[in-house]
Amino acid sequence: MTNDQDDAPPPSWRQRPKPVGFEIAYKLDGDTLEIDRTRRVDSIRLSAVEQVRFVYAPGNISSKGYKTQLRLSDGRTVTFGNLSWRSLTDLDRDDARYHHFVAALCAAIARANPRARFVAGRPKPIWLGVAIVGALSLLMLTVFSLRAFQQGATNAALLGILLVAASFWQVWPLVSLNRPRELATGEVPDSLVPGRPG
Repeated sequence: MTNDQDDAPPPSWRQRPKPVGFEIAYKLDGDTLEIDRTRRVDSIRLSAVEQVRFVYAPGNISSKGYKTQLRLSDGRTVTFGNLSWRSLTDLDRDDARYHHFVAALCAAIARANPRARFVAGRPKPIWLGVAIVGALSLLMLTVFSLRAFQQGATNAALLGILLVAASFWQVWPLVSLNRPRELATGEVPDSLVPGRPG
C-alpha cells in the first residue's frame, strides 16, 4: 500500500517573469532544485544555497509583488516571484501555490544546508537609502503644502496633500516590509510570502 504523499507530484512553481519571454518552471527533486528555462534545464543542489532572501518588490502594474532570492556558494543568484505575466498588460497571481512552493523549498534548503542564512528585506544600505529618500520626499511635499496654505494657494496646498498621501501609500510598504532582519533557519515570513493557508 502506497502513501498518498508519495504519489503526490513534487512541489513546483511556474512563472513568466517578463511580459516578453519564456515561462520558467521550478521543481523540487529531492535535494535538488530543477529550473526549466525552456531552452535549457539547470539543476541546483540545495546544499549549495548559502542565503535565502525575501523581499517586497512591487512592479509597474501591481503593488503586490514579492520575490524570493537564493544566493549560491559560487556567487550565482536565483530569483523568482509571485507575479507572472500573461500578456503585456495582464498579470497572474497564485499566492497560495507560491507560498506552498516557497515553504517546501525553504524546508528542503534547511535540511540540505542547516547553515544557510534566511533573511528578510533589502540589504541595510539599500533599505536605508530608500527610507531616507522617501522621508525627504515626504518632508519636501509637506513643506510645499504648508507654504501654499500660508500664501493662500489652497488648490496647490490640496494637491500637495494629495501627493503626500499617495507617496506615503507607496513608500511606507517599501520601507516597513523591506526592513532588514534575520530569520530562523527555514522560516518563511508571511508578510513577504503571501498565500499562507488560513
